[in-house]
Amino acid sequence: MGPDDHDVVTEPSENAPLVPAEALLAPPRAKVRASVARLQGHWFVVATSNELRDRPITRTLLGVPLVLFRDGEGKPGALLDRCPHRNVPLSIGEVVEGQLQCSYHGWRFDRGGTCKFVPSLVGDATAKARNAPSYAAREQDGFVWVYGAPNETPKTEPYRFPELGAGYTTVRRRVESESTMHAALENALDVPHTQYLHRGLFRSKPRGIQIEARVTRTHDRVVAEYVGEPRPTGLVARILSPSGGEVTHFDRFILPSIAEVEYRIGTENHFLVSAAMTPVTDFLTHIYAVVSFRVRLFPGWLLKPFLMPLGLKVFAQDAALLKLQTENIKRFGGEQYASTEIDVLGRHIWRLMRKAERGDVSTSENVHEETVKLLV
Repeated sequence: MGPDDHDVVTEPSENAPLVPAEALLAPPRAKVRASVARLQGHWFVVATSNELRDRPITRTLLGVPLVLFRDGEGKPGALLDRCPHRNVPLSIGEVVEGQLQCSYHGWRFDRGGTCKFVPSLVGDATAKARNAPSYAAREQDGFVWVYGAPNETPKTEPYRFPELGAGYTTVRRRVESESTMHAALENALDVPHTQYLHRGLFRSKPRGIQIEARVTRTHDRVVAEYVGEPRPTGLVARILSPSGGEVTHFDRFILPSIAEVEYRIGTENHFLVSAAMTPVTDFLTHIYAVVSFRVRLFPGWLLKPFLMPLGLKVFAQDAALLKLQTENIKRFGGEQYASTEIDVLGRHIWRLMRKAERGDVSTSENVHEETVKLLV
């Protein structure tokens, strides 16, 4: 065997560029990082009223650590959770004489973030550099709302949960979604996935019935009205309306983070979910849901013990799926979506969120209308 018959082994050149192993072994990269819109100039729920009592609590909004407390008038305050003196978390302090007192040196702050008292200091304690950044806070409908931009006076008010009046049973819940806020909103207002992810609970397999979604988008919301939909065949729908009937069904997104799902079956069966979503971080969303219902055949107190576990199971299925979606987005380094027209509201929600992120508050945008056909 001559020298040319031997396998030739080439040693790496000292000058050849080294390629990290993870670059060779990673999955194909996605097109974009994630559908994240940071909506600072808007109101979000950060706690329920009964969570905010005598002691300060900590919350995170848009990735920012906040401390919440009640002042001497019982009104909520929200400050950056960092003492301007020596960077200690204000949330480990206490409320003294209606002001938030830092646990390190005893500096005190009112709900507007103004430093009002410095122990041992001779003279006035107030000085701009000593103030803590503050966030406007409101208590409304049993929730504590915080405005996402510091040291600003809001020109808007928080969303008001609908008051449906006598005859309705109302339940409140907070659930978590390990996802972007956009993904959580689209999931809450998406019809096609209910036939698979929630099969048997809310809908069953497709029956081949064609319905229409009439979509209307304005400057601050998008609404889909589903026309021609028979009562879903899932367990929840059968409890609400045992005799069947055609459904009046609306799905609504309202800036910055409200999802409403409304069903009427006949004139006496009415079901409304209003969910205020809070972007804790890019990939963690808290959902504060108010569920109200009225059913002809049963009193609400009788149905509540049966419906609420079913509703929570639906939420749990969504949360588990959204967590897997988020993990896969991170694994592939971003999102890569393929959509059809029956992904009815997702793109409209994203359009409005991006508009809000840019600070575009114009109300003159033309009304957009479209009709989508889909099978259920």
